[in-house]
Amino acid sequence: MKLDHVGIVVANLPEAIERWRPLLGAPTSPPEEVPGGGVRVAFLTAGEPHVELVEPTGPDSPVSKFLATRGGGMHHVAFAVADVDSALAEVARRGGRLLDTHGRPGARGRRVGFCHPSAFGGVLVEYVEERR
Repeated sequence: MKLDHVGIVVANLPEAIERWRPLLGAPTSPPEEVPGGGVRVAFLTAGEPHVELVEPTGPDSPVSKFLATRGGGMHHVAFAVADVDSALAEVARRGGRLLDTHGRPGARGRRVGFCHPSAFGGVLVEYVEERR
């Protein structure tokens, strides 16, 4: 397992891209909406892992609630795995809570799944299926 990216919630994606551009350069691809996720994201390269800037697309997005209660900032840590479903099942087997019981469509055309923060000591963990 390796670090895929860290997710940072932002209120305004274009402004955040410009804030991070001097450090990490331009996004690796154009910003995209995540299907069913209620967010628009952009990935910037930070070595092999990426920094994902995450902007809510509407007031019903779970990220909108995060932004309203906590402000922008660190949101989640994502790990690349061979099989999202197996990784989620292992967390459940160990008694950890899940937000997703199976992988779902995510950014960059990859399957993703989230573990509840209680499963990892208060940290929201995302599993991202490696490209096959």
